[in-house]
Amino acid sequence: MNVTGLSSQYNVRRMTESDIDRIYELSVGNPLFYQYCPPFVTRESIRKDMEALPPGTTGEDKFYVGFFEDGRLIAVMDLILNYPDARTSFIGLFMMAREKQGQGIGSRIVSECACYIRSLGYEFIRLGYAKGNPQSESFWKKNGFAETGVEADNGAYTVVVMQRGLQEE
Repeated sequence: MNVTGLSSQYNVRRMTESDIDRIYELSVGNPLFYQYCPPFVTRESIRKDMEALPPGTTGEDKFYVGFFEDGRLIAVMDLILNYPDARTSFIGLFMMAREKQGQGIGSRIVSECACYIRSLGYEFIRLGYAKGNPQSESFWKKNGFAETGVEADNGAYTVVVMQRGLQEE
């Protein structure tokens, strides 16, 4: 996958170890996320997230990317292809810079990503959000995701699984 295809409006590139401070600064601006999805972010937790893979996937399936506007990181996404199956891609994380929220930018990014992922032959995008987080639930529902009825207790919180079909893109 060519990550630049994920957006026509923003510069997109894979994030590396040298980007951890940027990701950290963006992340600490979103305390509500960590209120529902503990523990609070650290540079080490970002490093681990950048490498974490779900079962049955490889490093070739994972795209931990940043969206940049005028050289500034405005969003980060952890996208896994072929998970949980070959027809589905999975968003492990999507977070916007606090000052860019509420302007429709996140929805545009998700929409462009969905179109590009569909062009690669995928039929669904799946994700999970921390149960009870009203900001996450509202954002994903507004962007065409529906709860699948599957929930998973990971110990610190309950994950609500959502999915969006890409047939209509």
